[in-house]
Amino acid sequence: MTESKKILVVDDEEHVVAAIKTNLEVEGYRVLPAYSGQEALELVGREKPDLIVLDVMMPEMDGWEVLDRLKAQEQTAEIPVVMLTALSQDEDIIRGWEGGAHAYLTKPFDPAKLVRIIGEQLALQEKRQAR
Repeated sequence: MTESKKILVVDDEEHVVAAIKTNLEVEGYRVLPAYSGQEALELVGREKPDLIVLDVMMPEMDGWEVLDRLKAQEQTAEIPVVMLTALSQDEDIIRGWEGGAHAYLTKPFDPAKLVRIIGEQLALQEKRQAR
């Protein structure tokens, strides 16, 4: 079982959040669901997640703006962000990397691959913090 790391899952589609939550909880992660960009930023401030899975296309505040705000603040800039979106064009992927995302996965996605990427990113984060 994985040490109980907190994973914030942000997507305006409840069924996507529910599916990711189920897969991550089986692996021992604690999942914090958020259904909007604003809710995500509020939860980040309160809960200090170890990693964020972030959709891009959401009403009001999209994932790009959430990513920009996270990376602009010293307290949240180092939290690994895995973009999970239907946007699969090269320019979108490049925008994610340039914006500070640690991984970029397109929908539809393989839940096992997402779990593996999250595990890898958490391991890399621990190595960075150990320096």
